[in-house]
Amino acid sequence: MKAAVMREINAPLSIEEISIDKPRPGEVLLKTAASGVCHSDLHVIDGKLPIPPPIVLGHEPAGIVEQVGADVSYVEPGDHVIACLSIFCGTCEFCTTGRPNLCGGASLDRKPEEGPRLHSDGTPLIQMAQLGSYAEQMLVPENALVKVREDMPLDRAALIGCGVTTGVGAALNTAKVEPGSTCAVIGCGGVGLSIIQGCRIAGANRIIAVDTQEWKLDLAKRVGATEGVGPGSEDPVAEVLEMTGGGVHYAFEAIGLPETVAQAFRMTRRGGTAVMVGVVPIGATIELSGFDLVIQEKQVLGSMMGSNAFRVHMPRYVDFYLNGQLMLDEIISARRPLEEINVCFDEMRKGAAARSVIVFD
Repeated sequence: MKAAVMREINAPLSIEEISIDKPRPGEVLLKTAASGVCHSDLHVIDGKLPIPPPIVLGHEPAGIVEQVGADVSYVEPGDHVIACLSIFCGTCEFCTTGRPNLCGGASLDRKPEEGPRLHSDGTPLIQMAQLGSYAEQMLVPENALVKVREDMPLDRAALIGCGVTTGVGAALNTAKVEPGSTCAVIGCGGVGLSIIQGCRIAGANRIIAVDTQEWKLDLAKRVGATEGVGPGSEDPVAEVLEMTGGGVHYAFEAIGLPETVAQAFRMTRRGGTAVMVGVVPIGATIELSGFDLVIQEKQVLGSMMGSNAFRVHMPRYVDFYLNGQLMLDEIISARRPLEEINVCFDEMRKGAAARSVIVFD
């Protein structure tokens, strides 16, 4: 099958013919229909996330089940599914206490003696998050999948696999945004736009989008932001504090930079909550005011993949889309074939795309 393979850090992906195994017990073979292009993949390419090559990247897919291994009972051939990196084992402390997004599903990966799921001329290939969706087929654990309605377009369903779940979930599940509250969202890429929509769905009264690019602020307003702080702002924190008379109830950081995390914290009012959603580089530290944490009772929350229980939440997000509450068409900047995957990353580096989607025939 054809796949985009990362052979070196800081180098373009190569389009190659690779081999894929048959499903073992608990595994499912999918035909990949579409995959969103996520910034976390770029972090791997740039060496900011320590995953060594050779690897098939991609972790925001939707597809159709082709084959199932022994002991698979949840899906069958023909099912439409979203695959998610929040793979759960179902038995660990995180899973059994209602936080399956923190499980990681490491116990479901193949053991060395079982052979790799993917290889190239006998050389094993890593699958990002046990998925590897920049490929025509995927071989994944059953517990990485959720069934979705067949009337859901798969190129839009793919976005729910990571970015939308991360963003909408940060508002609904992590922060638990209350109706009538005031929110700020720093960074209006695919995740930030999804946070804005989560705040809107939750009933927030004001949603302030913060970004350095005017076109992203315009898009943010289309999907639910009520106001914007843009490239002309000398001090976005001061501007948000002035606009709100003292700060927002909830401030979300969707970029992953220590300085913007600190900005989100400073944008919150007394008793407010800053939510870290963007992936901060490994080893980076964040300086926050201890006085504000204690005396003003501010809070800082981390949000991993929108605190999801994806087999519950993703079908809901599909329903949100189909009933008009969740806007996905608007945040797709381009649909491209696999051969143009490097174009997608070039556009991402330039800040020229909200979300690109790789589509397969």
